[in-house]
Amino acid sequence: MPGDKIFLDTNVLIYSYDVSAEKKHERAKTIMTDLWDSGRGILSTQILEEFFVNITKKVSKPLDVKRAKDIIEDLLKWEVVIIDGGSLLEAIEIHVRYKCSFWDSLVLHAAQKGGASLLLSEDLQDGQTVNGVKIKNPFIHSTL
Repeated sequence: MPGDKIFLDTNVLIYSYDVSAEKKHERAKTIMTDLWDSGRGILSTQILEEFFVNITKKVSKPLDVKRAKDIIEDLLKWEVVIIDGGSLLEAIEIHVRYKCSFWDSLVLHAAQKGGASLLLSEDLQDGQTVNGVKIKNPFIHSTL
């Protein structure tokens, strides 16, 4: 699927900046570099919000607020899917149909809305396809 868009879940983004994540950090950094170079990466406002909270408060070596803000400013150069009212309603439909959490449903909807063919996530079911978006855990697969 060269050239296809790839949506990142929050965990992959966090690992790319969380040096305490060791092997996952290295893998996530490689993914981020590839997505920067190819221009194929997609995020959503939800992912950026979750990233900010987690990278400044919940990781073992939190980043300071200024550094996190600078990272987000850079990431805003990517395609960013805006979560709006329609997104909330669509996520509820995914939640009901696929029996996943509302928050995961919102991620799945954003990936679909952005036109991604692949969603990289450690949390969602590896190998599942939801509304045309394939989920892949990049920490158990060496290739995208």
